[in-house]
Amino acid sequence: MAIPTQRKLFTVKEYHKMADVGILEPTDRFELIKGEIIKMTPIKSAHSGIVNFLLEYLIIELHQKNTIIGQNPVLFDQYSEPEPDIVVAAYRKDSYRSGHPTPSEVSLIIEVADSSLEYDRSIKKELYAASGIPEYWIINIPDKQLEIYRQPVGSDYKKQETLRPDKKATCRAVSFSIKVKSLFEGI
Repeated sequence: MAIPTQRKLFTVKEYHKMADVGILEPTDRFELIKGEIIKMTPIKSAHSGIVNFLLEYLIIELHQKNTIIGQNPVLFDQYSEPEPDIVVAAYRKDSYRSGHPTPSEVSLIIEVADSSLEYDRSIKKELYAASGIPEYWIINIPDKQLEIYRQPVGSDYKKQETLRPDKKATCRAVSFSIKVKSLFEGI
């Protein structure tokens, strides 16, 4: 006779408490997705370099039009608080000191993916679409391409576009364009 297993799903409040009391190692990186604590993979230099480049680029392009957030939490609901690589959120003078942004304030999420590619294409994409994030980009390091997802419907996106380095990407959720090859320079 098979005994059904039960999962304990954690709330954002419980997740924060675990960090506060030292259950979650402060040197490790975690995020809470659908009540499960996910240990994130170490960040390699190509990944961090792309994040650094994009943060600088977007801060210059969208200065005082949007708040650009790097590798910090977005509060989706009581069971999900992912930490995307880059978030373009509604401009707030306090830079979200009074609380993490919520999906209604987010225009664009960008994930830089090497070892996390399938996770970003499945679990993260589903979460972002279901939460109504208008535009989601995956910078696909292994294939040196940019995947753009738009028009969330249910737990997926209606439109998908894949751009190679010889193309230019235009964000429709906020106003900026970028040459795809600039994302992969030096890699």
